[in-house]
Amino acid sequence: QKREISNFDYLMYLNTLAGRSYNDYMQYPVFPWVLADYHSETLNLTNPHTFRDLSKPMGAQTVERKHKFIQRFNEVEKSEGDLSAQCHYCTHYSSAIIVASYLVRIEPFTQTFCSLQGGSFDVADRMFHSVKSTWESASRDNMSDVRELIPEFFYLPEFLTNANHFELGCMQDGTVLGDVQLPPWADGDPHKFILLHRQALESDYVSAHLHRWIDLIFGHKQQGSAAVEAVNTYHPYFYGDKMDLNNIKDPLIKSTILGFISNFGQIPKQV
Repeated sequence: QKREISNFDYLMYLNTLAGRSYNDYMQYPVFPWVLADYHSETLNLTNPHTFRDLSKPMGAQTVERKHKFIQRFNEVEKSEGDLSAQCHYCTHYSSAIIVASYLVRIEPFTQTFCSLQGGSFDVADRMFHSVKSTWESASRDNMSDVRELIPEFFYLPEFLTNANHFELGCMQDGTVLGDVQLPPWADGDPHKFILLHRQALESDYVSAHLHRWIDLIFGHKQQGSAAVEAVNTYHPYFYGDKMDLNNIKDPLIKSTILGFISNFGQIPKQV
C-alpha cells in the first residue's frame, strides 16, 4: 500500500510463507495470470478489460465455464455418504508437470519434463507453444486446465526461446514447435513480452485487485465455505494439511494418495 515493495516481491514473500520453493517442483511458487489481452497490437494498461478478473479462480473466468464447474460440484454422488470428494476441480493450478512444461526449453527442466513424461516430449499439440492459446485453454476452453503462472513469466525471457534447438515435434496443423508464440503487442521479442508483462503485474489495476487473488490462493477463500462460494474448491487430496497420512494403514491407499499429490499438485499452506 505504501509502494515500498513491488507486487512481485510481495507475491514471492507470500509463496515462501506458504511453503512454496524453487527447490520443489511440486510446490513451486505460484503467480497469477494478470492479463486477458493476448490479441491486441498494443497493450493498454489503463483499460480494466485488459486484465484478468483477479477475484475469480481460473475456472470461473467465463460465466459459462463457471456454471459447468458448479454443476460438477453439485452432481457429485451424495448417496454414498462421503462428500469429501465433492469439489469444483479435479486438476490443480500448479504442479510439477505444469512447471516443467512452461520451462521445457531450458535445462534442467527439459530433462525433468521428459522424465515426468516417461522419457520423451509430449504430443506437440499439448506442449506449451503459445501464450495466447495457453491462456484460452486455462481460462475458457479446457475443463481439465486451470493452471496459473510461475514467477519466470515476469523476469526470464530465455524460457520463451528454443535456444538449445530441441526437436519438440510438429503440431497437427503442420507448425513446427520452436520458440513460444508471443502476443502481437510483444512484437516477437521475448524481452519486450517480459517487460510489458512485469509492467502489467506492477500496474495500478493489479495493485488494487491483487489481494482478491491472494485470498483465493493463500487466504480465507482457499478452503471451507468461502471457497465453495468462490467456486474455488479442489480435490481433497490437494489439501496437504487435511490428509493425515500417518493414520492411513493401507499402503496401497497411502501410495495412491502420495502419487496423486506428486502428479497433480498441492494447495499452499494457508497464510
